[in-house]
Amino acid sequence: MNVLTEDVITDVEAKKLLEEREKESELKYEQKNSLEHLKKFAKIDTKKIENLVKGLTSVEKLRDKHIVLIANFLPQDKDDLRAVLHKEYTSFSEEEIEKILEIVKKV
Repeated sequence: MNVLTEDVITDVEAKKLLEEREKESELKYEQKNSLEHLKKFAKIDTKKIENLVKGLTSVEKLRDKHIVLIANFLPQDKDDLRAVLHKEYTSFSEEEIEKILEIVKKV
């Protein structure tokens, strides 16, 4: 098997892809485990996550990996956001942090 491309996707998107693949053919062991885990924890509607990702792309400093982490974790306050962004947290202004949290609260 050759890897053609690699994209960072949210848990909800991964769940959707695995469910589609499950309809086509039997999943491998790791895929089954992943799907089982995602069914337990990825409970948000796909449309809401898509809107969240679109909203977060308006914050220029956020990279794709940060957007996906925020979409998966859904931080509710600055401490949660600090845990998600790690070292990069200090590179964001107070306004950008507030904007990110406002976007997440709309979900």
